[in-house]
Amino acid sequence: MQPDEENKVQEEIDEAKEKEAKSVIESILFVSGKFLDMKALITLSDMNPIIIREILEDLKKSYDERESAIRIIEKNGMWKMDVKQEFANITTRLAGGSSEFTKAEQETLAIIAFKQPIKQSVIVKIRGNKAYDHIKKFSELDLVNKKRQGHTHELTLSQEFYDYFGVSEPKTPEKTAATEMAETD
Repeated sequence: MQPDEENKVQEEIDEAKEKEAKSVIESILFVSGKFLDMKALITLSDMNPIIIREILEDLKKSYDERESAIRIIEKNGMWKMDVKQEFANITTRLAGGSSEFTKAEQETLAIIAFKQPIKQSVIVKIRGNKAYDHIKKFSELDLVNKKRQGHTHELTLSQEFYDYFGVSEPKTPEKTAATEMAETD
C-alpha cells in the first residue's frame, strides 16, 4: 500500500470510530431519560472523559443547528437528552406522564412550590430525612434556590423551575406592584 492510501484508510477507520463513539453517547442519553454526570457517562460508555465532553458538545451543537425537537441539556456538569419545551405536552401524553423524578421527589417539590418560601427544616419535618436528598438534587438541577437562614436554608423556586416545567411564574403582590410602578414611569 502507498503512504497516501494508508493515510486514507487510517482516516476512514478514525472516522468510523468517532461515529461509533458519538452513537454510544447519544444512545446512552436517549435511553436514560435523566441527567447523567460524567462519572455515569464514563461507566456506561467506557470512554475517556475528554472524548465524552467533546462528543456532548458536538451533539448539542448538532441538535441546535438542525433545529430539532430534541436538545441536549447541560446543568452543573450533568447531561440529558430531552424534548424541547414546546413539544413537552405531546411527549408527556405519549409517555404516560412518566418523569425523571420519583413520586416522593415530586411530592417534595410540590410542597416547596406550594409553600415557598419555606425552610428546609420544615420540609424535612413534613417529608422525612429523604427530603435532604431531594432538595440536593433540585438544587443541583437549579430548580430550587437555597438561601442560608440560621442553621437551615430558605427554599424558593428558581426561574429555571418555571422554564423546565414550561409554566409561568405566578404574580406575587410585590411583583405586581413593582410591575405597575415600572409601567407608569
